[in-house]
Amino acid sequence: MGWAGEELKEVDLGDRRLNKRAITLLDTLAAKPTLSIPSACSGWSETIAAYRFLDNDAVTWEGILRPHWSCSRTRIACHKVVLMLQDTTELDFNGQSIDGLGPLSYEAQRGLYVHPTYAVSTDREPLGVLDAWMWAREPKDANGQRPGIKESTRWVEGYERVAELAAELPDTRLVYVADRESDMIELMARAGELETPADWLLRAQHDRALPDGQKLWQTVTSGEELGGISFTLPARHGQKARVVRQQLWARVVDLPHGKNKTIRATCVVAKEIDPPAGSTPVEWRLLTNRTAETLAEVAELIDWYRARWEIEILFHILKNGCRIESLQLRTIDGLQRAIALYLIVSWRIAMLMRFGRTCPDLPADLFFDQDEWHAAYLLNKKKPPADPPTLNQVLRLVAMLGGFLARKGDGEPGVKTIWIGLQRVMDCVVGLQFMREAAPG
Repeated sequence: MGWAGEELKEVDLGDRRLNKRAITLLDTLAAKPTLSIPSACSGWSETIAAYRFLDNDAVTWEGILRPHWSCSRTRIACHKVVLMLQDTTELDFNGQSIDGLGPLSYEAQRGLYVHPTYAVSTDREPLGVLDAWMWAREPKDANGQRPGIKESTRWVEGYERVAELAAELPDTRLVYVADRESDMIELMARAGELETPADWLLRAQHDRALPDGQKLWQTVTSGEELGGISFTLPARHGQKARVVRQQLWARVVDLPHGKNKTIRATCVVAKEIDPPAGSTPVEWRLLTNRTAETLAEVAELIDWYRARWEIEILFHILKNGCRIESLQLRTIDGLQRAIALYLIVSWRIAMLMRFGRTCPDLPADLFFDQDEWHAAYLLNKKKPPADPPTLNQVLRLVAMLGGFLARKGDGEPGVKTIWIGLQRVMDCVVGLQFMREAAPG
């Protein structure tokens, strides 16, 4: 059984044929993530079967993701602490005739929003997608108001789902990590009502007035500095990677909540020291229920918050690797089914990249079939070894097929070269399997 069969082995869509089609389609889309559905499928009959599956009202996107959620829970249970990252991305299908889409950042745009919970270990190992919100906004009414459920609800409900999972995994501490949009006193209050089964770590956006009249951020930084940390900020958005040095402060504060009520939290402020000329200083203000009194404890919280970038990598793969915004389907329901499959594909690509970096000596056959790693060697004009190579050796060969140069100073390959290389590998696998089947005897 291949990786797709293992990941969806508990799938139950109410029909064995639908279960089999879900596994086949996941495997097909993962093999050629950047191609359209017709190009990824092997022939017209497989293409028609894929579109029928995605157009089947008996199939829900939750049903597709549910077995992946189960596998993710199993992976989470192997760790003492797991970071549950949440964020929202918008998918722009402007110009396409897809029923059910709604406005995006601009009223004239058409698309939908996806808000998943993405589990990663403290070492950044992707463990899977847990829970997701998918929705299309309703147009604003004549008064400029948007009807429907308040969108900020997704952050509170997201924490509630993490809390439910925490009850199932008593030996694993879950930490809900989110960016500035999640800075809501309602979320913190809800966590308290549930007796905080999962920790929360939020980037603050509100410089609240405290009960004594002082402002939050000034109150924290007026205290004694705990010390400094340094780390490498990865390259992003056209900016080169660079070393960041930050000074840290932390203080327990009481945040106002309604009339004569407060919520106790730890506020952490991290300010960059001497940023390079022309660079925006890296400054973070965080709120958490956790106690952090020492430099090591605060540095750990900063490291956990920095792991939030992993969900941005997931979105990057989903939108640019899987080219989800190029899908041409009839309805938003069909899109949601496809997005569910591509979320699993995106997780797998991110997982391969991360394991190739952090666990390079793992055997490649834990992740690739023999034909797949053989193809990586053959396409690079190398003789496959008799015994399975390491994961890192195979991933570098795969990435070289996607444009990775593998020079001495190039470091490890990124997700883009991996997803492009995987397509070439899978094309070669089809050829190898055909030759084997066509061989006499």
